[in-house]
Amino acid sequence: MSETTHDGPVAVSDRPSPDDGLTAGELASKYGLAVSGARPGLVEYVRQLWGRRHFILAFSQAKLTAQYSQAKLGQLWQVATPLLNALVYFLIFGLILEADRGFTREVYIPFLVTGVFVFTFTQSSVMAGVRAISGNLGLVRALHFPRAALPVSFSLQQLQQLLFSMIVLFLVAVGFGSYPQLSWVLILPVLALQFLFNTGLAMIMARMGAKTPDLAQLMPFVMRTWMYASGVMFSIPEMLKDKPAWIADVLQWNPAAIYMDLMRFALIDGYGSDNLPPHVWAVACGWAVLVAVGGFVYFWKAEERYGRG
Repeated sequence: MSETTHDGPVAVSDRPSPDDGLTAGELASKYGLAVSGARPGLVEYVRQLWGRRHFILAFSQAKLTAQYSQAKLGQLWQVATPLLNALVYFLIFGLILEADRGFTREVYIPFLVTGVFVFTFTQSSVMAGVRAISGNLGLVRALHFPRAALPVSFSLQQLQQLLFSMIVLFLVAVGFGSYPQLSWVLILPVLALQFLFNTGLAMIMARMGAKTPDLAQLMPFVMRTWMYASGVMFSIPEMLKDKPAWIADVLQWNPAAIYMDLMRFALIDGYGSDNLPPHVWAVACGWAVLVAVGGFVYFWKAEERYGRG
């Protein structure tokens, strides 16, 4: 800049800024600025997520209500869809392929329906998790909230749907001679452990799906393979009794099979503990804690990148 006097223009130098020489981080600290969408610490992230618990519940209920809003039968499809799947599997596997070997008809039909309902819980949670971020980019970019609220909400939606379907599952069990008894109390911890497992898995898939949206096209094939390997339609030990024992052990210890077998043990009279792998409750708890905690931390580490193109 310059000033003009009666003797002519006189050059005057600019005053140095007090911020000269400061780095971007030092400037932000000086003026109390924070990075937009910065990832909070893990404990703070959990606190923020708990603070959004009402949003998580309301969002899951809204999604559940809207899921079948265009169908004439509405929410009845929550029950009709897995029941129709069970009917198809019974016709193909139970009658034609005789996958009911080792069971009476009174045990096999509740066995099959329970497997379909319980596996559908995990399958739906995974598929919803894949699209949790990529399918809700408008919400992610418009509002500031812990992004883990989305996969948690979708898993909660699937839990509510299963609870609604459990009424039909109870009726099927009673209809084939499995009446309420003390073992039915075990249904609650089984559902709690499976919900933890599903939520952790949904978080893993949400982060992967946010980076690779095409994963949603691949997952149906992965889930179908997992279903066939988990004994939804047949008893794994009975079908593999002529194979090396380690194959049946590996398939029985996979988490989908673990939670299905525990639910069958709790619900079906005639499906005894001899159908369960050893240390089944310890394995069920281990899967739930490992996947829930690991999935949460894995999702949290990418918090800053969700919705940024």
